[in-house]
Amino acid sequence: MEQQRNNGVLLHVSSLPSEFGIGDMGEEAYHFIDDLNRYEIKIWQILPLGPVGPGNSPYQSYSAYAGDPTLISPQKLIEWDLLTASDIEKKPSFSNKITDYEKVSSWKREICQKAWERYKSNKDYSLVNEYTYFLKEHDWWLSDYALYAACKIHNDNTGWYEWSEKLKKRDIEELEKTKLEYKETFDFECFQQFLFFRQWFQLKEYASNKNVKILGDIPLYVALDSSDVWANQSIFLLDENSKPTLVGGVPPDYFTEDGQLWGNPVYNWDELSRSHYHWWIARLYFNLHMFNIIRIDHFRGLESFWAVPASSKTAKTGAWMKANGFELLSIMKERLDNLPIVAEDLGIITPEVENLRDHFSLPGMKVLQFAFTSDETNEHLPHHIGYNNIVYTGTHDNDTLVGWWQSQSAAEKKNITQYIDARKGNIRERLIELVWSTNAKTAIIPMQDILALGTHARMNVPGTATGNWKWRYQKSQLKKEHWELIAKLNKRYNR
Repeated sequence: MEQQRNNGVLLHVSSLPSEFGIGDMGEEAYHFIDDLNRYEIKIWQILPLGPVGPGNSPYQSYSAYAGDPTLISPQKLIEWDLLTASDIEKKPSFSNKITDYEKVSSWKREICQKAWERYKSNKDYSLVNEYTYFLKEHDWWLSDYALYAACKIHNDNTGWYEWSEKLKKRDIEELEKTKLEYKETFDFECFQQFLFFRQWFQLKEYASNKNVKILGDIPLYVALDSSDVWANQSIFLLDENSKPTLVGGVPPDYFTEDGQLWGNPVYNWDELSRSHYHWWIARLYFNLHMFNIIRIDHFRGLESFWAVPASSKTAKTGAWMKANGFELLSIMKERLDNLPIVAEDLGIITPEVENLRDHFSLPGMKVLQFAFTSDETNEHLPHHIGYNNIVYTGTHDNDTLVGWWQSQSAAEKKNITQYIDARKGNIRERLIELVWSTNAKTAIIPMQDILALGTHARMNVPGTATGNWKWRYQKSQLKKEHWELIAKLNKRYNR
């Protein structure tokens, strides 16, 4: 039987064009899916969709379940009669090139508040029934998140570990009292989540009807200041003051000399085992409902993880500790049979991590930008890439293909051009073709590389805390010939 070969585009929702300061789940998202369908692009890969914290990283979210309200489309709220055109006429002046998260977040909250007031005053009973059902279906995570969000607002945006002792330790009477005290904020937070998920599942259904699969992304860790850690303190390694004893990160690697110190609390795998991995299994099920396929960021942390003392200034002082990923994935495999999971297996990967990935037949990742070293056995070299992989020109953590090429030395450029025989055409197009020509089951290209953009369009520089996650493309940048290149390669390489 012929092996299926797929292709896709990596573009976060926030990077779509929009007049509202950030890409959202409105008209441009639907147009993007139309383009993917028209040019037979089968996968849309996105970044995590949770509400972002300081630094605006989707990998440091306030919740493993909640959606980011800044991605809610004002246009859709007008279509649902929850806003009028006049409600958005006086929007702030937004850049169409980058996202100003503070400005966008403030304005989106304001218009969602208007939608909430209109919902309460002009009740559409079909919408009321839908909202009531949503509250019941999602109560298992939504109540904790909405109360957490309300408490942050009413506690000067401080982390939950800085709240009163009773609230921090989740005294039942204190939780009930606080929920009543902050009821209006609590209810509004629930309603915002309803708006988000209603828009998301409509968009996902549209993508499905257009034969486009959504590849979602879940970080291995959750942020310390999140509803998840507050509501599930026993499954994280915290001290008596609810502060982490150890935090996650990675040792020095290709990206950073000091490694990366993420600051996330690490899991208490003994406690997770005692609870039969209830929290993790619920999280995986939830995301497999949200997306067709999920990528687990930092997959290697399911085998063993780099644990750094919480007081350390860099990640150099950490040590490897074992995780129970085999048990967790075995339970999921028993329940689902097929695991539509991609293992992000970049960085320091040991035979044990490879065995975990391969035991469950999970595709790994290969990145063209990592291929051209002096090591002829480099597994990222196109001729070494096996079928059960997703191969990229670059990821959200890489420079753009154009920026990467421009940063190479003369000797490195010579080595690369000899490998790809660049005399045959445009260097960027030849590099993209190289990815499409590999034996990998799936080839994915970031939107920046389709558009031939330079370093200014880079999404993230690992190890830096500011200036990331802001890039958006403009409608005027996208030409028919950009898509036609991918369509041509799809046909040539049977993707």
